[in-house]
Amino acid sequence: MASVELRHLRYLLAVAEQGNFTRAAEELHISQPTLSQQIKQLEKTVGVQLLDRTGRTVQLTDAGVVYTEHARRALRDLAAAERAVHDVQDLTRGHLRLGVTPTFTAYLIGPLTAELRTRHPGVGLTLAETTQDRIETALLADDLDLGIAFAGAHLPGLSGIALFTETLSLVTGAERARTMPDPLPVAALQREQLALLTGDFATRGHIDEYFAQHRTTPRISVEANSIQALTEIVRRTDLATVLPDAITDDHPHLASVPLDPPLPTRTVTLLHREGAYRSAASRAFARLTRELVRVRGYAPAE
Repeated sequence: MASVELRHLRYLLAVAEQGNFTRAAEELHISQPTLSQQIKQLEKTVGVQLLDRTGRTVQLTDAGVVYTEHARRALRDLAAAERAVHDVQDLTRGHLRLGVTPTFTAYLIGPLTAELRTRHPGVGLTLAETTQDRIETALLADDLDLGIAFAGAHLPGLSGIALFTETLSLVTGAERARTMPDPLPVAALQREQLALLTGDFATRGHIDEYFAQHRTTPRISVEANSIQALTEIVRRTDLATVLPDAITDDHPHLASVPLDPPLPTRTVTLLHREGAYRSAASRAFARLTRELVRVRGYAPAE
């Protein structure tokens, strides 16, 4: 029996994802007749029909569903093997693929990247800022090596290392903060005009739950889908916001004002796929992350 080649697996997955030979051929940069011939050769090799071509879209047969699951796993494991071969233990080179939820870019990613560059300048970094569910999906698909997100119920196959406890506070201009009570009673927010993240952010849901629990309805004057925009708005106006108080560490023009009662804390976690190959760059980044959050004085994870 002829052997299955890697291109056969990639071709099959492309057709399965596109549901169409023409679009799959365009994605693969080959002709449609060549693609069809290669898939037929694969089916002949494995001795079973993998695709149902009778409908408006091409569908996997039952055998095709099973086969593509193994094909994806094989290609993922091969990619990990290639990274392992090129991994240099002394970290003179290497690469890390990191996913983070948006609030961490405002106070954590800058210092982490600076520390990585200082210690291991030969290690490259690909950074993806996205939602936690997308980070978890990407970790399982081996599209990311590590993710920084929040503790909780994760997708099966993921594990996390608790890093620190994040606290949210009222954040306002430093001068204005000095005139506010410390802590500020939550009822006083009724008199405040706020600039908050949009509902696309998990942090906004966390804040809204807090307001609802304490029967507080502040006036929301500005909603933004950018933390940088919020910090600029707060710096230049009399508006306040609610963000992780660690954001003020590198923004001397801002100050955090704790609320009474405080917002519930969240545990920040370094996520990885169970059983995944841990490159030298990945292990080094995990170590320096734990060290940096300790040096910066972030509250230990509960």
